[in-house]
Amino acid sequence: MIVTHVLVIGAGPAGLSAACAASAAGARVTIVDSAGALGGQYWRHLPAERQSARQSRVQHGWATFRRMSAAIANDPHIKTILDGQVWAIDRDEDQELRVHLLVGPVDAGRESRELRGDALVIATGAHDRVLPFPGWTLPGVFTAGAAQALAKGERIAIGDRVVISGAGPFLLPVASALRGVGARVISVHEASRVRTLARGWLRHPHLLPSFARKFGELIEYGWGHVVHGIPYRLGEGVVAAHGARAVEAVTVARLDANWAPIPGTERRINADAVCVGHGFIPRVELAVAAGCALEGGFVVVDDECRTTAGAVFAAGEVTGIGGADGAMVEGEIAGRAAAGRVVNAALLRRRRAARDFGRRLEDAHGIRAGWREWLRDETIVCRCEEVTFGALRRGAGETGQRSLRSIKLTTRAGLGVCQARICGRTVEQLLGTDPDGGLVDNRPIATPIRLAELSATPFRHADPGGSP
Repeated sequence: MIVTHVLVIGAGPAGLSAACAASAAGARVTIVDSAGALGGQYWRHLPAERQSARQSRVQHGWATFRRMSAAIANDPHIKTILDGQVWAIDRDEDQELRVHLLVGPVDAGRESRELRGDALVIATGAHDRVLPFPGWTLPGVFTAGAAQALAKGERIAIGDRVVISGAGPFLLPVASALRGVGARVISVHEASRVRTLARGWLRHPHLLPSFARKFGELIEYGWGHVVHGIPYRLGEGVVAAHGARAVEAVTVARLDANWAPIPGTERRINADAVCVGHGFIPRVELAVAAGCALEGGFVVVDDECRTTAGAVFAAGEVTGIGGADGAMVEGEIAGRAAAGRVVNAALLRRRRAARDFGRRLEDAHGIRAGWREWLRDETIVCRCEEVTFGALRRGAGETGQRSLRSIKLTTRAGLGVCQARICGRTVEQLLGTDPDGGLVDNRPIATPIRLAELSATPFRHADPGGSP
């Protein structure tokens, strides 16, 4: 009997669900994650040597994570590779996919490995999107994801007096996590206005019962705000941060329906930290390397989560931002399909509901174009290369180009260490370029590695006598 070997990249909700489903369907599974523990960003938790007995109080779905991680640990058909950084995916002379990774702590001499499988599931998740504003490079400005990771994974508060700003329901659990580690959350500012939120969330109200669990979480977080007296302001945002060497205060302004600041509504709030999140950017570098098509910046998949690249599947936030529940449903579908099993109708219905939730999320909290109006010429857009908004505008004006490649070469925006992971979408929007051109996500080497590690990596050649 031939057993399908399924490779799963990513050990968050989607990846864990895919691994369990593929194994249950009779496949042999190898799951790879760059972290030192399972769980991804969603279930980031304290290290095993200093676990907390109260994890379930700060982690939604903790029982689900414990169940899946125990199943993976006890399943002889699932191999787990942690501290495994996938740095490239390519194809050999027979067009078979090869997954290249380095295993081990970054500074302890990593081992080079190559993995092959009959099917590949990409579940690499997403990272924070932050829109730049004057002062956002000051020490004390954190992304929402970083603030929550420090609170959950290290029990560290990013400051004593924290202002939270951005868009989306993720701001609420971040506020809860910060409050749980002793920070005083002064206020939370949601950029979208009441009418926008109502249009996004309340369309087709007969479908809302399918999100009952999500609304339960929302009520729980909202009650925490009420109990602790945390103001939650709609139609507002942090438009500047101030300080000599670190954040000392922020300017908050009312925003119109297009997110443009309304003149005369600015007010200053004293704070030593500001936490900002304007949604998420899918991590699609490996999907692009595997040959998957993108649409709207996300991986294109069919009902069985199959991509346009043959035996490559994708699940979770790389296919659309929709939360952990939707990611687990897609992971289960992708795992079963990758193992060659039929996906049942009940799973497909749950996926449609999850997709509907994602569309409502985008309609209610998606970024509006007016945010550009809080930029100044001296506002840094590319942090790595310190490229300002003014430099971008001048570069585009003097060359007559709107091509991201041209702007990279003329201004160096996106050429720094992060390789446009932080500024790429912002630069695309400021230039009006097409995010599906693949340029910002086309990274043949998906993560920084040392030249010594690259030179020590064995490569196969079609001609055994060929030069390396």
